[in-house]
Amino acid sequence: MLSEQQLEDIEKSPYKADFPLLSQNPDLTFLDSAATAQRPEAVLDAMREFYTTMNANPLRGLYRLSVEATSAIDEARNKIARFIGAVDEKGNPQGSQIVFTRNASESLNLVARTLGPKVVLGSDDEVVISIMEHHSNLIPWQQLCRQTGAKLTYLRLDDDYRITPEEVAAKIGPHTKIVSVTQVSNVLGVQNDVKAIARRAHEVGAYMVVDGAQSVPHIAVDVRDLDCDLMAFSAHKLGGPMGIGVLWGKPEVLDAMPPFLTGGEMIDAVTETDALWAPVPQKFEAGTQDAAGSFATGVAIDYLAGHGMDALERRERELATYLCDSLAALPYVDLIGPADGSRHVGAVAFNVRGVHPHDVASILDMSQVCIRAGHHCAQPLLSYLKVENGATCRASVAFYNDKQDVDRLVEGLDRVWSLFGGAVTGKA
Repeated sequence: MLSEQQLEDIEKSPYKADFPLLSQNPDLTFLDSAATAQRPEAVLDAMREFYTTMNANPLRGLYRLSVEATSAIDEARNKIARFIGAVDEKGNPQGSQIVFTRNASESLNLVARTLGPKVVLGSDDEVVISIMEHHSNLIPWQQLCRQTGAKLTYLRLDDDYRITPEEVAAKIGPHTKIVSVTQVSNVLGVQNDVKAIARRAHEVGAYMVVDGAQSVPHIAVDVRDLDCDLMAFSAHKLGGPMGIGVLWGKPEVLDAMPPFLTGGEMIDAVTETDALWAPVPQKFEAGTQDAAGSFATGVAIDYLAGHGMDALERRERELATYLCDSLAALPYVDLIGPADGSRHVGAVAFNVRGVHPHDVASILDMSQVCIRAGHHCAQPLLSYLKVENGATCRASVAFYNDKQDVDRLVEGLDRVWSLFGGAVTGKA
């Protein structure tokens, strides 16, 4: 339960004015930031700035525009590195550890296809993931295990939606070669103790991969403190453009991994019979990249960092708490996940009794309330939790939301229940 001061803090959003889609549509209630965030005007301006002031192919020219484009991308790498704690002992950002991809899914596929075959050799080996993984961090490992004969092992949740230390100790053992776990569930919103999981992985000589798609936009992340080996996330979930992903890795790990794609820009030299790869990160960035998107991602990082991740995280936890408390007060709504809103990082899953989530979302849309409905690319999790219809509603908050957005959701759910729910279940 929030205090009066906390309720006052989230009454109105001081950030909506920075987001054109929100400021130009004041009646819109956007509660789907776990799927994609809104873009601040600064990011939209950055896309245009790149194309109107430095539009040239990075790395390919010695003329001024190309040099400026190359410098802009290098600076974006440094901003991202600093944001996630990829710095040296003196605090200098290590931009060379930042690989640009198309999205977090591609980053995770890159790891599974390049690191995976090097360390997962056969039927005696194991890859460990959690039951709450997004399909992007499940299917690549599923396919790798199918190809190599290795075993895919799942870390499962207790009744409090936690991966316990006992589960970690039991599942990560001497045959484990890779552990790949989401830091924050895109369905339940719960945060996993990836630092403890990484410690166990390294104790048995395994690599630790983290899916940071739902964590990096919402909480302060320090890859050095987590001591993971690789982390993947997407720009569009933190206010950057769609079509840009990030893979961070320890330099010795990235150096040991072969290229994922081959062609232009990822080579140092080519003969008729052989090729010499470029150093990281270019080794993993074949062909012309989305330079404007990379540049704008750096601007998105500037925007978040400028407001302070601690302050944004605190606001989002207050919003999630208010959201959970408001949903729990509705007698026809069942929360799926912890009742304690402070344990939710952005996302809150729920269902309206007797009403399919797709119907709920469609009716809410009539009131301009945007939520997600379906399996959220996490079908094994919903099966494990025995969720009816294998689907849920999901409302996800970001710092630009406010109390009014949650109140509009509740009003919309009352409308759903009056139109559909009571007639279906016969319950008040």
